Amino acid sequence: MSNVSDIASRAPRLSVRLTGVRWGLLFITALGLSGCASDYVARTASARSAYQSSDYPRALRELDGEEKDAPPRDQLLLLLDKGMVQHAAGQWEASTKVLAEADRLVGELDITSVSEEAGVLLSNERRRAYRGEDFEKLMISVLQALNYAQLGRDEDALVEVRRVNERIEKMITEEKKPYEQLAIARYLGGVLYEDQREWDSAFIDYMKAYELEPRLDGLVEPLLRLAKKTGRDDAYAMLAQKFPDVAHAPLAPGDGQLVVVVEAGLSPEKMSTSRNYNDSGELISVPMYRDRGGTPPVRVAVEGQSERAVTVTSLARVAQVHLNDRIGRMLAKQLAGAVAKAGVAAGVGALAKSKELGVLTFLLLNAGNQPDLRSWLSLPAEFQVARFRLPPGKHTIQVDAPGRPTTHFVEVKPGRVSVLVVRSY
Repeated sequence: MSNVSDIASRAPRLSVRLTGVRWGLLFITALGLSGCASDYVARTASARSAYQSSDYPRALRELDGEEKDAPPRDQLLLLLDKGMVQHAAGQWEASTKVLAEADRLVGELDITSVSEEAGVLLSNERRRAYRGEDFEKLMISVLQALNYAQLGRDEDALVEVRRVNERIEKMITEEKKPYEQLAIARYLGGVLYEDQREWDSAFIDYMKAYELEPRLDGLVEPLLRLAKKTGRDDAYAMLAQKFPDVAHAPLAPGDGQLVVVVEAGLSPEKMSTSRNYNDSGELISVPMYRDRGGTPPVRVAVEGQSERAVTVTSLARVAQVHLNDRIGRMLAKQLAGAVAKAGVAAGVGALAKSKELGVLTFLLLNAGNQPDLRSWLSLPAEFQVARFRLPPGKHTIQVDAPGRPTTHFVEVKPGRVSVLVVRSY
């Protein structure tokens, strides 16, 4: 009888403890399932494999299939990847529409959701909507400019180039971020202005590209030519001294030009690493970029001429600078998350009257504290450029990328600068 009475007297406490245990386990399970469901990188591996094999129809089918069931938090990445695949496939018009939608979504996502951020503190950053790294947002306009250039819409292309320059200038001056202008955007601006015979504007953008990337080699040819054409004697003397071997005679009346933009290699991917926050002894997991193999120079040949494409912008380097800028804020947020989880774990332990359960809850919650490793993986590692003077007419272009040469056809018009965009892996 005493045993029965003892059990009866303990029943409410056991019920409370079991309720606490169930709550803790359900909470932890829900977090685990949420983490699995948000693994966009793993879910789209097959689409990336098709893309990197230049099987663009299959890559787009895979992404369309993913779009049907993907959580809203991955919507931006889906748009970015789809727009990039269409761009690589030469579907310029379709790519402009998808990337415009991605750009619109970026604007919406920049308004932070307080409830979403609170959820992140209790789980991990993979649960929140992907907003894109700063450089990825800039890349939307770079790709749009290239899309429009391929469509012969120079004015629209220049709008996108100016957007890149204005956005990054705001980041540098108003947001005090340690960035610099993107040389590929400036060089492309020079190409577009030159095509429209706006010589001063073309010189300014070419010069800015050179200041950002002094190792342009033969790509400084229009800079030398336009410095002389626009009467910039001091700039011309300086450039001629630095590049004595770069021929830059005035264009003949019937000459056209071809600028080949090679989007080469694979953008860096994020991996998890641990950092000590302010020497606190707290090891916090944060993302870092690692390269996905080297990006050898690509050779471009046309009409007996052969040039090595020159790297104008390395996205691997740009990505690291942009990510490093927010590591401090990321560490602070992760530490705040650890504190929040400790509070939840203590509550579970108190509710269940089990210190052990509280400790277990904290360990399990913290085990799910994974950094967000999502990124726009379909971007190239580098933008390489080669340029040629050519007579008017149709030309066959050979792009000799290691292991995967390709052939392209371009029509060059007299007095115009044609642009050819090529994806190389």
